[in-house]
Amino acid sequence: MDGKTANVEIESKKEVPAEALAAARHELGEHNGINMSIEASNTFTFKDSDAMNRAFLGEVGPKTGIYIYSRHLNPTTLNLGRQIAAMEGTETAYCTASGMSAISSVFLQLCNTGGHVVAAKTIYGGTHAMLTHFLPQKCNITTTFVDIVDLEEVDKAMIEGKTSVLYFEPISNPTLIVANIPELSKIAHAKGVKVVVDNTFSPMILSPAKLGADVVVHSISKYISGEADIIAGAVCGPADIVDQMRDLHGGPLMFLGPTMNPKLAFEISGRIPHLSMRMKKHCKRAMKYVTKMKELDPNLDVLYPGLKEHPQHSLLKSMSNKDYGFGGVFCIDMKTEGRACRLMDKLQNNTKFGFMGVSFGYYETLMTCSSRSTNSMMDSKEKESAGISPGLVRFSVGYVGTFEQKWSQFTRAYSEM
Repeated sequence: MDGKTANVEIESKKEVPAEALAAARHELGEHNGINMSIEASNTFTFKDSDAMNRAFLGEVGPKTGIYIYSRHLNPTTLNLGRQIAAMEGTETAYCTASGMSAISSVFLQLCNTGGHVVAAKTIYGGTHAMLTHFLPQKCNITTTFVDIVDLEEVDKAMIEGKTSVLYFEPISNPTLIVANIPELSKIAHAKGVKVVVDNTFSPMILSPAKLGADVVVHSISKYISGEADIIAGAVCGPADIVDQMRDLHGGPLMFLGPTMNPKLAFEISGRIPHLSMRMKKHCKRAMKYVTKMKELDPNLDVLYPGLKEHPQHSLLKSMSNKDYGFGGVFCIDMKTEGRACRLMDKLQNNTKFGFMGVSFGYYETLMTCSSRSTNSMMDSKEKESAGISPGLVRFSVGYVGTFEQKWSQFTRAYSEM
């Protein structure tokens, strides 16, 4: 590269994600190709020994075109980080090998031994297990789980001088509870607590950093990828936090080594420009499904924040970016695991409506009984407290095929229940 990196500074309070992404143009290829080049080297050379020493002392680095080793930073993955940061409206971003590596690295950066976290009761099962078992056992970091909607409970759970992180998902997985990001951020910041948000469910729809969050994490494997074929993650936030995370002497990103392969970073970069269109398609079809389901069976318990009867419908509408809708995931409660499994079997094997799978963000519809899959590591009391019914079926809405065709497939399966 020869200085052709475009300016990626954005006016985060004014621009919606798609406009910010358009402003964050990537580097041209080394021979002026319109796509950036892939820097596949794991190590880099220096013009002389003094430059090498200065790089390890941190006196020179990527801003001056000098790299050390790709576990630390790589030009291709750094460029993808610029795009993700532009999407989230943060100062910078670091791309990781998985969503869980991003989440765990943030906790290890912001919490010291003996530290304390306040987290929402309802979050991805893997994160819940890490907070419940791994961090207390290995790092003596404890967590108090709260009803994230109850602001008074959240406030009381924070221990001034000990609590380091308030952690939640803006739209909870799988119960689709919506968190009041601005108010929660005010409460946390008043006590010196950092707000960490997992925005995997709602890229483009919500911009948590603009609403007060300090750090935003992603499983890129989901919506950002869109093709269910890769594992990747990202940490987005201010440079003073992200730079410390990859510090040569004490950064968890440096020592744990959750490094994204530059070839994968190049591939993901090519999917970012159409993320906006894909998210709108997911959201639009999800809204059509839940509207028709309520007409099909008024007694069916449908969870979706786009429905006016959802308790946080107005809240999500007030926080979300214009024209992106209410998310591409909805749930229906079949009350028992047996009924949930029978419905999924019919939808996949009889009518070909979708696939049973634990991920989301795919162009085909994916469905799972959360109690038996992504949240199976929680015990019965934890599931009940989080509002995860035994028969809760989570649908990640795809957009292939016509709506009429897919709706016919759903109604045929449902009529056989």
